[in-house]
Amino acid sequence: MFIKSFHKITSIFSSFFHNEAAGGILLFICALLAMIIANSPISHYYFEFWEMDFGITIGEKFIGMSLHHWLNDVFMSIFFLIVGLEIKREFLFGELVGFKKAAFPVLAALGGMIAPGIIYFALNMGTPSQNGFGIPMATDIAFALGVMMLLGKRVPVALKVFLVTLAVADDLGAIIVIGLFYTSNFSIIWFIASLIVLGILILLNKKDIRAIAPYLILGVILWITVHNTGIHATIAAVALAFTIPVKPKLDSEEFASKVSSSFVPLFLAKDKERNNLLLNSSQLDILNFIIKGSKNVQNPLLRLEHTLAPWSSFFIMPLFGFANAGVAIGDNINFAIDHIMLGIILGLVIGKPIGILSFTFLCHKLNIAQKPDSVSWINILGAGMLGGIGFTMSIFVSNLAFSDHLSTDLAKLSILIASSLAGILGSLFLIIEYKIENKHKDSKK
Repeated sequence: MFIKSFHKITSIFSSFFHNEAAGGILLFICALLAMIIANSPISHYYFEFWEMDFGITIGEKFIGMSLHHWLNDVFMSIFFLIVGLEIKREFLFGELVGFKKAAFPVLAALGGMIAPGIIYFALNMGTPSQNGFGIPMATDIAFALGVMMLLGKRVPVALKVFLVTLAVADDLGAIIVIGLFYTSNFSIIWFIASLIVLGILILLNKKDIRAIAPYLILGVILWITVHNTGIHATIAAVALAFTIPVKPKLDSEEFASKVSSSFVPLFLAKDKERNNLLLNSSQLDILNFIIKGSKNVQNPLLRLEHTLAPWSSFFIMPLFGFANAGVAIGDNINFAIDHIMLGIILGLVIGKPIGILSFTFLCHKLNIAQKPDSVSWINILGAGMLGGIGFTMSIFVSNLAFSDHLSTDLAKLSILIASSLAGILGSLFLIIEYKIENKHKDSKK
């Protein structure tokens, strides 16, 4: 009985973690938990914990930072590395291959960044808060896709592909915005050092070095140099991703040929003397070749992405959400700081869908980009509404945009409200649209 129950529980967990919506659900749970704890009697433990210093002391010098900075600057670099790998994969093999294929979602992402940025900037222009214009520009791919997956058949497959591709292009735009506008105390010496390290990484790629280890070691050095330039260090992770090789060490056809020509005959041959219980030296050599070859035949970029993705989805992002979503709602929240709240909420909830729909519609009419036939303009509007879920990247930018806790806390609370509204309104819109479309189909029959 106990074993059956245990297997049932493990199968439930296994199916959950293999679900595409799992990362978004876990992120939401951690964010909600952070809000509950931040507004509970034990809230001081929560805030004090993340401000604790972690590092080593050499003589009188402390080398390290707070747990909050370790998470936002170091751990999130792994998240940005995966984002960079996803962007490179999409440009090489996916929905961003070639101008015609890439133009529609890229222009959608561009519109979804410009419109919210303009709304926020127009409301806060000339105030100390105008620097937060990058906050409503981002789309949270985990949350937005998670909502779409929960909607199931109500959302066309082509629309899911469109939203994922849009979010990838959106991430690239957000990375550029962070690099250009959220840099402080720029150091030319460290910047030159960063370019040298990046040049070595590019050289490794050009020389067809396919082992991942040298890239990761140099990636750590690149992170240190970029961190000291004043540019946010997560940019180093994206730059590293673009240098990761695509060619596998072993050609797939060669691997398949060797396995089929030697593996099958040797293992089918009966060894009467050993009764097939023990493998002979030739069989062991073939097995070792298969074990090593199965790793080397994989694309290094995809292998690294596949290895790191679960850590990002089920550890780093939920931890980031738990560490950053905790905002104590009380007298400490000043809702009257310029128009931060209004700018973020209007930017994400209104600006995102308007920007995405208007840019794609205009470019379609001008024959710059072609809308997929299986996706309607109503679908595009619904996806644009879900694009207003800007949780992870928006919170990340808010930490860079403001130096005071009052503005940062107000921005985070606004992001939570706006993302929730965008998720609810987008879901309801797509559900109603699906029911109307089905009724229309039934009436035609």
